[in-house]
Amino acid sequence: MPFGIQPIHLVVLAVVALLIFGPSRLPEIGRGLGKAMTEFRHSFREMNESLIQEVQKSEEGQAVSDPPSTNRVKSGSFLAIPCPQCGATNPNQARFCNSCGTKLTE
Repeated sequence: MPFGIQPIHLVVLAVVALLIFGPSRLPEIGRGLGKAMTEFRHSFREMNESLIQEVQKSEEGQAVSDPPSTNRVKSGSFLAIPCPQCGATNPNQARFCNSCGTKLTE
């Protein structure tokens, strides 16, 4: 069970809630919790979708605004930056050489 809650703990919680709130208020409390959880999920889903849209917009804008660099070479299936000092190829987004640590120029 999640959070280390055993079935017996759930039974004890249900009995305590029944004793505190009574049998007439428990359905109201359950409905309120259900609505709150549904609203939370809905809000989270909206926030997640808007975040994905913003990331896609920024990626589209960045892809258009980035001019192709002259010192990038195709290595395998990705663009690579050759190190001016050791000649090792580095990923396109690298700022420093993975082999010798030299700062890579754009």
